[in-house]
Amino acid sequence: MFKKYLYIFLISMVPLIELRVAIPVSQGFQLPLLQSYIVCVLGNMLPVPVIYLFARKVLEWGKDKKYIGKFFTFCIEKGHKGGEKLKEKAGRGLFVALLLFVGIPLPGTGAWTGTLAASFLDMGFKKSVIAVLLGVLLAGVIMGIASAGVFTAIFSFT
Repeated sequence: MFKKYLYIFLISMVPLIELRVAIPVSQGFQLPLLQSYIVCVLGNMLPVPVIYLFARKVLEWGKDKKYIGKFFTFCIEKGHKGGEKLKEKAGRGLFVALLLFVGIPLPGTGAWTGTLAASFLDMGFKKSVIAVLLGVLLAGVIMGIASAGVFTAIFSFT
């Protein structure tokens, strides 16, 4: 049982897939949904402070290096573009925009990308972490409902 929880915890930490994959995997393992949700949220949030505090600095350091420069430049551009899109659409509602960006489980959104975008926007550590946490909680609820089969049940009646 511990191995399964550790597995979903680690999956939750992986960029791009995060808890969007870990929660359905937990249901495949037939783990209790509430405990899985908590483990996945913790796993998804663990890298957030590190990303906010260090990722931008590491990316900027590596953007002109021979082997990693192109990838790091791509990540910087993605962070800038994501941040600018959020800023443009949100205006003064940047906190809510970041929360929804992280919370709606679509490819390319999530805690990693949202935190990186927030760091490029100089949103502030505390405000960013809270918005990302609320977004992760929302994404977890959406994925939990989807994994529990509610969406399947709803669509089977139509």
